Amino acid sequence: MSKQKENAKFSKLLNGIERVGNKLPDPFILFVYLAVGVIIVSWIISLFNVTFTLPGKEEEVAIKNLLSSEGFQYMLTSMLDNFVGFKPLGIVLAMMLGIGLADKVGLIETFIKNTILKAPRSLITYAVIFTGILGNLAADAAFVIVPPLAAMVFYNVGRHPLAGLAAGFAGVGSGFTANVIVTNTDAVLSGISSEVMATLETAATVTPVDNYYFMLVSVVVLSVAGALITEKVVEPRLGVYEGNVQKEFEDTTPTERKGLRNAAIASILYIGLFILLLFIPDSPLRNEEGGLIPSPFLDGIVPILMLFFITVAVAYGVTVGKIESTRSIAKFMGEAMKDMSGFIVLIFAAAQFIAYFEWTNIGSWLAVSGAQFLESIGVTGLGVVVGFVLLTALLSIFIFSGSALWALEAPIFLKMFSFLGYHPAFIQAAYRIADSSTNIITPMNPYIIIVLAFMKEYDKKAGLGTLIALMLPYSLTFLIVWILLLLAFVFLGIPFGPGVDVYL
Repeated sequence: MSKQKENAKFSKLLNGIERVGNKLPDPFILFVYLAVGVIIVSWIISLFNVTFTLPGKEEEVAIKNLLSSEGFQYMLTSMLDNFVGFKPLGIVLAMMLGIGLADKVGLIETFIKNTILKAPRSLITYAVIFTGILGNLAADAAFVIVPPLAAMVFYNVGRHPLAGLAAGFAGVGSGFTANVIVTNTDAVLSGISSEVMATLETAATVTPVDNYYFMLVSVVVLSVAGALITEKVVEPRLGVYEGNVQKEFEDTTPTERKGLRNAAIASILYIGLFILLLFIPDSPLRNEEGGLIPSPFLDGIVPILMLFFITVAVAYGVTVGKIESTRSIAKFMGEAMKDMSGFIVLIFAAAQFIAYFEWTNIGSWLAVSGAQFLESIGVTGLGVVVGFVLLTALLSIFIFSGSALWALEAPIFLKMFSFLGYHPAFIQAAYRIADSSTNIITPMNPYIIIVLAFMKEYDKKAGLGTLIALMLPYSLTFLIVWILLLLAFVFLGIPFGPGVDVYL
């Protein structure tokens, strides 16, 4: 088969994905449709008097009808409670008070610029991937900061700028869920997981730090894998750049570097204070036996992290003159909350869908049926988890929002795997690697067009197919490497987070 025919088939596939994805409604409307779908399906199933038995229970459970009098009353009286009581909402908004403040005063952007620009030449590629991965701390803002900056760095050191742009985009997109510190992503996903697990009357839950060990190692592994793909596959394929583009990057100013230094000092003092509190006799942060799993420290990790970001953001903001008074702090936090308006709207619809799914018992019924089917055919091992990863990777091509996709999958798969004995935090980790890997090749990523615009500054003929073809090696490599890392943690018995193993 000729190369032209291969390219034509690949372009046809990409065009098909784009057409199907474009037909999907906005995530808010999607959840509205799904909620309506649950209402209708609950009525249909209830006509057949379907019942099932939860593992460890003796009494039978029936599918409840939302179109009944009881169901109508539930929908009407629970709507506000479903929204306000949705656990991820409070967690995410609290985290964004701190992370948003750090973003608005410029701390995150300065950190990203300083990391890439100060890297030795031999480590530039690694620094770009590493910084891109850490950039998810700035959420979607990283998509418009890291790739163009990386392209400029590569161009100014005589390397192909599109290789730098690709490396930066890969780090931000495919490495989106990993980080060296706990981020807003951990809060969102663990909140949804906890909401689902709370319906099972089990002690198993998920906290924002339950995937921390795995994600910390992932940063190192993905940084190396991404750098190797850039230097061994992507850059040689691009060849020598012959364009002449006037691109200059702005280095960090002395004031910004001073602010970064003061933020680092503040972070050291803050962390040191909590270490001291953890190890003093009869520490209030430890449990009654003196341990940390569980403990008030882990239970209060969200406010602890929120205060950490506020502390370092204030130290930086005061130094660079962004924070002139306490009013400035409140103003920037308010601006950060405005940026969360889309998430709040989405959560209103998602909360109703999940609540309806749980009240009708449809989610539990599907989970129990799925678990029983897998057991009946003798398939309950890690192969099922890998299959779940591949299925999620496929679905995430069409649903870009990681929180939206997890809100769809968690009520079914988290329960199903729980019935098979798997820890919910382990399944959440499996979900995260699949969801992140395809971020850079899905046309549903709204930032892919922005990255394409940056790309056209160096190559006027570049198109969407060009960009996706450039990013496909990263996506496939990250997915494969991440699955192997997941299995390595399993076989070596490494915990995924504090006290989190593969099985319950």
